[in-house]
Amino acid sequence: MASARAAPQTLRLIKGSHIVVRRLFAHDDAYIFQHPDGRIVFAIPYEREFTLIGTTDLDYSGDVDTVRISEAEVLYLCELVNRYFAQPIGPADVVWSYAGVRPLVENQAGAASKTTRDYRLERDRGGDVAGAPMLTAFGGKITTYRKLAEEALDWIAATLGHAAPAWSAHACLPGGDPFGALPSARGVLEFDAYVATLQRRYGWLAPALVARYAHAYGTRIDCLLAGRASVPDMGQEIAAGLYAAEVDYLVANEWARCGADILWRRSKLGLHLPPGAEQQLDTWLREHRPHDA
Repeated sequence: MASARAAPQTLRLIKGSHIVVRRLFAHDDAYIFQHPDGRIVFAIPYEREFTLIGTTDLDYSGDVDTVRISEAEVLYLCELVNRYFAQPIGPADVVWSYAGVRPLVENQAGAASKTTRDYRLERDRGGDVAGAPMLTAFGGKITTYRKLAEEALDWIAATLGHAAPAWSAHACLPGGDPFGALPSARGVLEFDAYVATLQRRYGWLAPALVARYAHAYGTRIDCLLAGRASVPDMGQEIAAGLYAAEVDYLVANEWARCGADILWRRSKLGLHLPPGAEQQLDTWLREHRPHDA
């Protein structure tokens, strides 16, 4: 006998895009702007030397593997910023941009920006003896990913008869435990002191590089630098400040496979390196890690 299924969810694809420009202000505070069309757009300090501006909300119907920011979106974000900042910007000032598509649950909201960011879970326990239980997640976004994951695992665990208690609500993210296994305000309030401790521990590395590792990897810096005690131990400096040791770590632990993975998706080093760095890194990966690249 077939199991009861929830009604299929209708998804609405919404594209959001961001631009990065040279730093527009000297302090470390972020701005949130109310646009005349009712949308909220932010401008935040980014990678020390830049300002990140976004985002947009547009219906999308193209190929999700080739999504790109449009000229109209760039103009929209530039014009919005120019309403508030004394230093005007235009498309020529954009040093990098990125775009993504959110599969959101259709709630007949009209404007793309009004579409719910909530999620829906569809559960199917299997229609017969051979049928396997299946859980499908619709909608949601990164700000609710943890709640979604907890609800999903609660159902999966019960379905599989797994009785272990939930634990993730009070777990640190990987590398986010410099002051113990439980999340703590010390991780923010005392992070500079933690960085200083690492700079003393790894005094053979440039302090700025240790600080970058601390911000990027947290306590996993010890894994990245395990067995290394000098700059030569870091391997080849493939690009300025990017050693083979870090690339090996990202390939082995964070599933990086190409230059774009490393310079843009796992870090934002691409903003700080000269043109051609991504191709240079791709060449290194093919030569030194052919089975991973």
